[in-house]
Amino acid sequence: MSWRPQYRSSKFRNVYGKAASREHCFDGIPITKNVHDNHFCAVNARFLAIVTESAGGGSFLVIPLEQTGRIEPNYPKVCGHQGNVLDIKWNPFIENIIASCSEDTSVRIWEIPEGGLKRNMTEAVLELYGHSRRVGLVEWHPTTNNILFSAGYDYKVLIWNLDVGEPVKMIDCHTDVILCVSFNADGSLLATTCKDKKLRVVEPRSGRVLQEASCKNHRVNRVVFLGSTKRLLTTGVSRWNTRQIALWDQEDLSMPLIEEEIDGLSGLLFPFYDADTHMLYLAGKGDGNIRYYEIGSEKPYLSYLMEFRSPAPQKGLGVMPKHGLDVSACEVFRFYKLITLKGLIEPISMIVPRRSETYQEDIYPMTPGTEPALTPDEWLSGVNRDPILMSLKEGYKRNSKIVFKAPVREKKSVVVNGIDLLENVPPRTENELLRMFFRQQDEIRRLKDELSQKDIRIRQLQLELKNFRNSPKNN
Repeated sequence: MSWRPQYRSSKFRNVYGKAASREHCFDGIPITKNVHDNHFCAVNARFLAIVTESAGGGSFLVIPLEQTGRIEPNYPKVCGHQGNVLDIKWNPFIENIIASCSEDTSVRIWEIPEGGLKRNMTEAVLELYGHSRRVGLVEWHPTTNNILFSAGYDYKVLIWNLDVGEPVKMIDCHTDVILCVSFNADGSLLATTCKDKKLRVVEPRSGRVLQEASCKNHRVNRVVFLGSTKRLLTTGVSRWNTRQIALWDQEDLSMPLIEEEIDGLSGLLFPFYDADTHMLYLAGKGDGNIRYYEIGSEKPYLSYLMEFRSPAPQKGLGVMPKHGLDVSACEVFRFYKLITLKGLIEPISMIVPRRSETYQEDIYPMTPGTEPALTPDEWLSGVNRDPILMSLKEGYKRNSKIVFKAPVREKKSVVVNGIDLLENVPPRTENELLRMFFRQQDEIRRLKDELSQKDIRIRQLQLELKNFRNSPKNN
């Protein structure tokens, strides 16, 4: 996008990015080499979680934010999955609960102890099976506690009620792999992008597709709701294979409001939207820079602000929730950048330059807090409610009093939309199949050795019997 020279009055036109010093980074982390298009990182006000490279299964690190510097190679991991971990997300209302999904077809809920891990964690508080192929995405509902969405390579989105530990709804409108999911402000709508080159707006409780766009000229990869503006923004690729963004009206996806070409690079563009400041951040996978824009309600809608540049390419980016920012430094956004080549996680703060050290109310409006607005039963019955807002001036370090209680589950069928999801056992991962194969081969060799020994013994007895019968004494 070309820089627009006309003057615009905006309090965010001088926002700049500031990378943390080396001692405030997280060093020595074996970041996963998986090529799946995800961030492999999740962060909240207490912990940083990173998917790591591991053999014989999937694992991720959970590090307290204050524990910066070099991380020891034998640092404890969460390592209960049998396949590679593809996505992790913190519960927005309970800060020590994290969800993960994996190639082993499972979604698991983990409870991190106070102060972080002291030893490897292999037992999840809840294991969720319902997908028939690997699970690529997990997402928590933005206003309802204990409602989790998962998207698998079986082209289905399952809605889990963690109060009962079972899937309660299934969205089955996609014809290919789901690439991205995004909620609107109150969680009443779900936007998805799919490998079938379609953008969809879905009513999640019924699974009904409200709007659908066939993006032939703009092949969509990622989508994000722009807060409560009733607009969507997608990133993708144009027909000339240039990276592109498009702005859509959520109630009419027949044509995008605008399309803008970014550059000719090949890395996936990740969009991040801050509804409080109306700022959009674009970060390319494999790039070192982060572009940022301001979203307006009138044309041209997108106004370029500036670009944070860095020579180190990023594999993914974690984003700090608003209540974890440093308001005394006028920090409005914070990324955690994964630099695979260095094994480094680098915090990057987006700062509004202000001379005054007092609380800046104009850049910190009321923001969604850590209290859920709905219970799972209320949301499933059709109730929609805006998130409960909080001020970052007073009590933004307040800890949530909600505690996660894993349900006691019995083995039984899981019927969703008339389909028993557990009727067929989910296929095992390649690693698990290999381990089973080698165990069976060892067992076959053992049995063959036993048979061979018995065969030799039988022949010895037959020979002894023959010699006994032919001896002169018996004649």
